[in-house]
Amino acid sequence: MVLRKKFFSVRVPLLNSDVQALAFSVENLDGRIISYDLTRMLRGKNLLANLKINVKDGKAEAAFMSVEIIRSYIIRLMRSNISYIEDSFICSSKEGKIRIKPFLLTRKKVHRSVRTALRHKTKEFIIEYVSNKSFDEIFDSILRATLQKELSAKLKKIYPLSLCEIRAMKIVK
Repeated sequence: MVLRKKFFSVRVPLLNSDVQALAFSVENLDGRIISYDLTRMLRGKNLLANLKINVKDGKAEAAFMSVEIIRSYIIRLMRSNISYIEDSFICSSKEGKIRIKPFLLTRKKVHRSVRTALRHKTKEFIIEYVSNKSFDEIFDSILRATLQKELSAKLKKIYPLSLCEIRAMKIVK
């Protein structure tokens, strides 16, 4: 008898949707990591998510492992005579450690002291924001852009930004 691969439905609770995964059986999906493009769902914001599949009682469910903005999206937004601010740091949440990489674009070129102040305020705000939330709450706030809106409002006092995004977020073991 020849085994054939079939598509199995995998539930993604955070997105309230199902994705299809190809395997011989549902049990073979356990522990598999799949990449899922969220561009259409987020109206053009090129976001790529890595989901880890867990199988319980014959039902497959996927949980977020990381999200990352595709590089071409960032390049499209950048132009001359602006400054950009990047950072990368590990912070603790309620369930464990995560690596967050914020990305900020200013409206005009700014001094290094302004960029440093923006970077420090961003790090301070994100560490405080993440400290008492679970992984699902953090991923949900990034997908709904609530974290980015709150951060942009805080940073507007230092210098108004044209873009405030979380470029990447990954669960660190």
